[in-house]
Amino acid sequence: MILRAYLFLIITSLSWGGNAVAGKLAVGHISPMVLTSIRWGIALAILLTFALPQVRRDIKVIRANLPLLICYGMFGFTFFNILLYSALEYTTAINVAIEQAGMPLVIFLANFFLFRIRVTPAQIIGFGLTLVGVVLTASSGSLARLIALELNQGDALMLLAVLFYGGYTVALRYKPVLHWQSMITVMAASAFLTSLPFSAFELARGTAILPDTTGWLVAAFTAVFPSLVAQVMFIKGNELIGSNRAGIFINLVPIFGTLLSVMILGEMLHVYHVIALGLVLGGIWLAERGKRAPAR
Repeated sequence: MILRAYLFLIITSLSWGGNAVAGKLAVGHISPMVLTSIRWGIALAILLTFALPQVRRDIKVIRANLPLLICYGMFGFTFFNILLYSALEYTTAINVAIEQAGMPLVIFLANFFLFRIRVTPAQIIGFGLTLVGVVLTASSGSLARLIALELNQGDALMLLAVLFYGGYTVALRYKPVLHWQSMITVMAASAFLTSLPFSAFELARGTAILPDTTGWLVAAFTAVFPSLVAQVMFIKGNELIGSNRAGIFINLVPIFGTLLSVMILGEMLHVYHVIALGLVLGGIWLAERGKRAPAR
C-alpha cells in the first residue's frame, strides 16, 4: 500500500512539474485565464465520455456535498492554476517549480493549529530545510532582496497560489466517500464554470490571447496530465498515507520541474537553484524518515 502511494505521488509530481513548463510555453500563445478555462473544459469533456454513469449513481451523495465539491474545484483547480499561469508571465518555470515546495508549510501549520495533528521533530527539520530552499529561490539567492522582502511579481503570485493549494490539500480530509470518477468530474465542472468569469474579464480588458497551435497543444497537455492524471493520483495518495506525508511529495515538483525547464526551455540553472534543490531533497528524506521511525 505504501509503495503504491509513493508511485501515485511521484506521478503527480512529475505531471505538475510538467505543468510549470507548459505554462511557460503558453506565454504569448494563450493567456492565463483562457488557458485555465480551456484546460478544464477539455478535461471535463474527457471525463464525461466515461464517468457520467458513475456520476448518476452517486448523484445523491454529490447533491449532499455539492458546496464542498464546488469549493474544491474553485480553490484547488481554478484559483491555483490562474495564479500559476499568471506567475509564469513574470518569472521562470524553475522558480515556479521550486516555490511549490512551500505547500507543506501550509499543510503542516493548518493541520497543527486546526486539528492538532502532531508533527515529528524530523518532519519539522525537513520542512525547515525545504522552506530555506523556497526562500532562497524566491529571493534569487540575493541576501539584499531577502532582507528588503523584495519579491518578483511572479514569485509573489506563485506563493499566493501555494496558499490556495495547501488549503485545498488540508480540506481533502472532509471529502465525502465518493467514487473517484464522480469526484474528479464534479470538481472539473466546478473549475471550468468558476474560471469562466475570469476569462470574460480578461476578454473585456483586452488582454486575452486566444490559442494558436502551440496554445492548443499546451491546453491539451495540461488537461490530461496535470488536470486528470495528477489530481486523481494525488487524491488517492492522500487516502493511503494522509495529507502530511502526501504533501511532502509535492517537494518532488521542483526536481522534475527544474530538470524539464533546463531540458525543454533551456532556462539557466544557477548555483542557488542547485542548493535549493538539495535542501528540498534533504527535507523529503528527513520528513519521511521521521514518520517511519515511530512505527518501528
